[in-house]
Amino acid sequence: MINYRKSILPVAAAAVVAMGGMSLHATEASAQQRDILIGGGSVTGVYYQVALQTCQIMNKHSGGKYNCVGRPALGSVFNVNAVNRGLLDFGVAQSDRNWQATNGTADWDGKPVGKLRSVFSAHPEAVLLVTRADAGIKSVGDLKGKTVNIGNPGSGQRGNSMDLLPLYGIDPDKDIKAEGLQQGEASRALVDKKIDAFVYTVGMPSAAIEEPANSTAIDILDINSDAIKKFISDKPYYVLAKYPAGIVKGVDAFETYAVKATVVTSADVEDQVVYDYVKTVFENLEELKGTHAAFRILKAEDMLGGLSAPLHPGAIKYYKEKGLM
Repeated sequence: MINYRKSILPVAAAAVVAMGGMSLHATEASAQQRDILIGGGSVTGVYYQVALQTCQIMNKHSGGKYNCVGRPALGSVFNVNAVNRGLLDFGVAQSDRNWQATNGTADWDGKPVGKLRSVFSAHPEAVLLVTRADAGIKSVGDLKGKTVNIGNPGSGQRGNSMDLLPLYGIDPDKDIKAEGLQQGEASRALVDKKIDAFVYTVGMPSAAIEEPANSTAIDILDINSDAIKKFISDKPYYVLAKYPAGIVKGVDAFETYAVKATVVTSADVEDQVVYDYVKTVFENLEELKGTHAAFRILKAEDMLGGLSAPLHPGAIKYYKEKGLM
């Protein structure tokens, strides 16, 4: 595992040598900065944008108090473990992984991460049911007899498909022709009329949805039945998410359920650091919303949803001050 704290030191030392002419006052001010490291996901993913953009806002608006660095990382499991070990101050993790780590299941089977603390939720990652407009599918129940990509084995959308379809009375083995394509293949197959619909879990907007929408007319169906609401009611890592018309070309407003990207930290991180981070992000939320399309729907009151680990005291202090809890 990369030790981010060690890897940043040679870079900092080189910078000091290169800037040997700076004033003693500036050097002392830099030395007093608190470094913050935030782990995201791949450089092409939205998790990295959460880390990168919140750090840029922190650096811009904290009056030189912090030096925040948003790093690409390997995603939820890596970030939770790195936060727990003190290699990262904050990390971005999918809300179901947040829940699993807190409760000692899945990758943390029997070993709950007791120091894991929630900070806030970011964008939802929606469970989407995408259809070709000419396929005659107006509701989930209309999938019967159709060819539907339910996701490749082992994928998140395969699991979501197997949860979703029975809630609408559909047996994936009997009522549809189920395909197990990778998502890139599924998007092309929808346009080529090789499938009629696909299930995909992703932060919106997504190229995997926009690309077929640019080639053929598509619909994204509501997944908000009473059965769905009951299904997610006892699972704190799921939330209902509403998307406005036009978030994808030609698509009306729709509602579905989603996991959330959550920012997590450790109980060992100072209360003041967490408070300052949350305060700076929330008070500059409009700026954050303008940095990436997936952040456009962020609302302060929604950013406390989908959290499983206990809230960090520094975050609680800010939320209580602002009447958010």
